[in-house]
Amino acid sequence: MAKSMFSTKRLNRRFMRWLLAENRREKEGPYQKEEAHRQHPWWQVMCLTGVDYFSTLGYQPGIAALAAGALSPIATLILVLLTLFGALPIYRRIAAKSPHGEGSIAMLEHLLSWWQGKLLVLCLLGFVATDFIITITLSAADATAHIIENPLTPSLLHSQSIAITLMLIALLGVVFLRGFKEAIGIAVFLVAVYLLLNLVVISIGLYHIAINPGAIANWQTALFARNNNFFLLIGLAILLFPRLALGLSGFETGVTVMPLVQGSSSDTPEMPRGRIRNTRKLLTAAAVIMSFFLLTSSFVTTLLIPAAEFATGGKANGRALAYLAHLYLGNGFGTIYDLSTISILWFAGASAMAGLLNIVPRYLPRYGMAPSWALLTRPLVLVYTAIAFVVTIIFQANVEAQGGAYATGVLVLISSAAFAVTLSAHRHRSIQGRIVFALITLVFIYTTIVNIIERPEGIKIATFFIGAIIFTSLVSRVWRSTELRVEQIEVDENAREFIAEESQGAIRIIANRLNVGNEQEYLLKEKEVREDNHIPPTDPVLFLEILISDASDFTDVIRVKGVKVGEYRILRAESAAVPNAIAALLLYIRDQTGQIPHAYFGWVEGNPIQYLLRFILFGEGDIAVVTREVLRRAEKNPHRRPGIHVGG
Repeated sequence: MAKSMFSTKRLNRRFMRWLLAENRREKEGPYQKEEAHRQHPWWQVMCLTGVDYFSTLGYQPGIAALAAGALSPIATLILVLLTLFGALPIYRRIAAKSPHGEGSIAMLEHLLSWWQGKLLVLCLLGFVATDFIITITLSAADATAHIIENPLTPSLLHSQSIAITLMLIALLGVVFLRGFKEAIGIAVFLVAVYLLLNLVVISIGLYHIAINPGAIANWQTALFARNNNFFLLIGLAILLFPRLALGLSGFETGVTVMPLVQGSSSDTPEMPRGRIRNTRKLLTAAAVIMSFFLLTSSFVTTLLIPAAEFATGGKANGRALAYLAHLYLGNGFGTIYDLSTISILWFAGASAMAGLLNIVPRYLPRYGMAPSWALLTRPLVLVYTAIAFVVTIIFQANVEAQGGAYATGVLVLISSAAFAVTLSAHRHRSIQGRIVFALITLVFIYTTIVNIIERPEGIKIATFFIGAIIFTSLVSRVWRSTELRVEQIEVDENAREFIAEESQGAIRIIANRLNVGNEQEYLLKEKEVREDNHIPPTDPVLFLEILISDASDFTDVIRVKGVKVGEYRILRAESAAVPNAIAALLLYIRDQTGQIPHAYFGWVEGNPIQYLLRFILFGEGDIAVVTREVLRRAEKNPHRRPGIHVGG
């Protein structure tokens, strides 16, 4: 028994070591601008984004026909116009503003300061999670639909859609647990084959429409069955097109992968003009290609497939183009089309998983809002896979049912991008750009609101993700609040001279909150500290003042300036948190001089909970106590720890 328990504990330890091990290969991808990446021609990178963007052709035509009926081609035309003249100009501007792949979220982060910017980013990350998680579950569900509806699939699998979808998601998780690297070559192959097969199916569909004039007549009859007013039909299509918003996905990914795009030899890290230019080519080409396929696929599927087949249980549900492939080109070609669709849909899920694994390290660690295990790949893979399981079970692996949630994530991100570009144009006093982008923003906001009202499941899922992210982020921020939180300390010549002078004897540093900044202030402060702590009048003292910069930041570089006011010497710096900065400077002085410095603080009175909140939100609070705790965590040896003295 004891031996069995020992073996179990040993196995558990080995599992935990494996789970928490960091695999550097898993971090490769376009999302960390600080790392070098192998770059590729823009059209190859377009295929990497295309496994997500173009794969929506697997289910978009069916969802469009189910949502808009005979109006589907007209509603799709409106969607295409919004793509080419709305989303595309927005993201071409974002490509110029975030050449390192930061995307629209980073633009809003820079445009909005302090906590409101951080909270906005956390909310947008909730919609990012909605977008990517539903990409995984929706793509897997549609791949399952193509598997089940294939004539060669055994009939006993026809009632196992949830089980098959869960198996595909689990397989995706296993691949990432072993270590997954985005492969441009695989993406190029999958996209090329998939688009070619779609082109063949659509061409055959157009041919059958051409030789069968009755198809167009029947469509016209259905189109004008309720009303003969063409302009009223356009109005109805405008009201319906938000249900087709799945066709807008892919733009955010397009700017996120910018570090992988090959630029020109004249590019600089600060302004990679060649990369920006080629990324704009990527975005434009992807939008034009997708617009062509959206329009033509909507047209042929609406005219050639009976409306009943689009509904749940119908043979075209979630697989309209595959239905035509089997109908007109036989089961052999149809099976090849199914295999291609299943492959690209599964790879779209892999791309979404890679995005999720990289989006957390991009933002949350900088805010101090990620627990330590969230920086590791394998625990996150398990969490995301479990969430995808839950979403699949809730939606019963139904493609159409998940369309609203996916569209919500996509539309909120595009609306936020449009708002960011509008705000940027406003700050640059571009009146024409401000008006144009403001109108585009209003259109996307309208589309988002309509989608949320008609399909509220998307906002419910996004709200869950937002709540989970904010809760875990705040818990992590509180838990990590007493870390040192200083990336680097830069000291000017005056400050260095003051520290050197102080090192000739006992190093005594008085922490002071800057008020007037005149000699009288420092005279009274020195007198108070000397009396409270019995410091001999012959011992020199050095004042230390930390000014709050942006308390919502977590880490920063401290730049220390030496200032003289009369005979008083002051070290002055800015930081997001006063106690953490003081602790870092005390350790710096210790390491530079080889002596243990002593810092002196005044006693504070009041509610400790209030001071705790002030520290977390505003970087201040009970400074002496928190400084002592930061030093205790940073320096385990108490004999090497700077001294903290509180008087009063």
